[in-house]
Amino acid sequence: MKKTVTFLLVAALTSVVAFAGGQQGSGHAGQPAAAGTPAKISVEIFDRGTDGGKTNPTDNQWTKWIHDKLLKDENIDVSFVAVPRWTEAESLVNLFAAGNPPDVCYSYSNDNIQTWASMGGIHDVSPYINTILKDLNAFLGTDEAIPGARLIERTKNLETGAIYSMPAKRMNVARSILWIREDWLTILGLPVPTTTEEYHRTLLAFRDRADEIMKATGVDRVVPTTVDKIFIPSLILDTFVNVNVSDKERWIHTVIDRGFLVPGYKEGVRFVNQLYSEGLIDPDFPLYGSDYSAGALMRSGIIGSWSGDWDDTYREPNGVLSSLKKNISNANIIPVDCLTDANGKTAKSIYDRAGVFYFIPASSKNPEAAARYLNWMAKYENYHFIQTGHEGITHTIGSDGVIKLDPNALKDPSWIMNSNQNIDYTMPMNGLFMETDEASIRALAAGYTYPADLIQRAYEVALTNGQPSLVVQTASPLLAAGPYVQVLTAKVATMFTAMVMCSPSQFDSVWDSSIKDWLSSGAQAIIDERQAKYPK
Repeated sequence: MKKTVTFLLVAALTSVVAFAGGQQGSGHAGQPAAAGTPAKISVEIFDRGTDGGKTNPTDNQWTKWIHDKLLKDENIDVSFVAVPRWTEAESLVNLFAAGNPPDVCYSYSNDNIQTWASMGGIHDVSPYINTILKDLNAFLGTDEAIPGARLIERTKNLETGAIYSMPAKRMNVARSILWIREDWLTILGLPVPTTTEEYHRTLLAFRDRADEIMKATGVDRVVPTTVDKIFIPSLILDTFVNVNVSDKERWIHTVIDRGFLVPGYKEGVRFVNQLYSEGLIDPDFPLYGSDYSAGALMRSGIIGSWSGDWDDTYREPNGVLSSLKKNISNANIIPVDCLTDANGKTAKSIYDRAGVFYFIPASSKNPEAAARYLNWMAKYENYHFIQTGHEGITHTIGSDGVIKLDPNALKDPSWIMNSNQNIDYTMPMNGLFMETDEASIRALAAGYTYPADLIQRAYEVALTNGQPSLVVQTASPLLAAGPYVQVLTAKVATMFTAMVMCSPSQFDSVWDSSIKDWLSSGAQAIIDERQAKYPK
């Protein structure tokens, strides 16, 4: 598998470099459009299967608006290329291999992007930073994780000055949260847990007193909690990381955003194994796919606690809480902040300010037009409309002047958004950006069908004691991970499932064999590179 992935990457980049005609990195590849003749570009867009697949992410009211205004403002004729969200890395490899990736692409795997760049497949945008990309540079602003740096330069090669990808700026860095059925606590006369030990006792009570819960709610079975084998329950695992581990050690041993090799992480997985052996975790969790099908069980009312996105309970349409209340009218879900580390702190991960990464392939016939598109998207008048749409159709304005995005009140279904706030179209940003940070947060809280104070409470819990991913700027790009990303990502689900489902007596041996395979499948090469390139 490792050789296959490496071969695909090499084949893909060979095709792209040949297709690009050796123009990559010049800063002047392609010819500008003649006066009156629009420059043609194509742009990647995630296909999330929105609206059951009835919405075409490449041809809708939003893409038509973008096309027409971009043509008027910049004389650029844009079209969109759909890429499945959950297989975006593999799909991009295939597009590169065919020699015709879109002129503007984006991916959450910057490891892949840097590998493609090292092989000549990505255009260097550094000559555009202070020229074509002035508005984008201003919007992204300073990099909070690297003192004195600009966010647009997050991936800058310090040896050559080249920049091959640029990050989206996150408005909201809240990540995960632990949810619990408040009505179950009430039925059993239990307090809201405040520590990991109390949470464990609560789950045991859900198991041991299941008859009382079923009688009161009408459900036919009780599942105390569940886990996700793909994204894995970081809220639990993060609290087991050694509180004295250095930033250096944590960074070096974090492989494709997974902390299996960070000191203490093993004991976190052991705890999850204990929960499973005690019958507290849904035994069907290995069957869940990338769409996290446990959501159907949450809506049905049989699960007592779970961790997920900080706002997933309140999202609409078909939200967890609203669907649950249709089945059980007295049901209620609340966020809890009870998973504690060795110091009694509710430590948790939050997002880095840098989100998805976007880039211009070397095969682009007009990289200047691609850069102009990105800069155009960073202008408030453009991204603001794409994020909010028409008043009275996609949003309303409250008496307090706050914009309210309400999917349930969509007056014209043809304006349905392909993603929350259309973030797939507004590449330079993740989240809802208003003219000020305060206005952004108020609009975020208002964009749900529930009282703003509920949203604000969940938001605050998700940020409490939050620690973003460590950002270390190395002199030269990290390249070791690229060829291994896909195979290691695929192994996450398999190894985590095996570790959780084995008997407690077998845990250490299963852990050791899994980690040995993980290291030999590319993790060791990634660790070795990080060790060697960590700034002195």
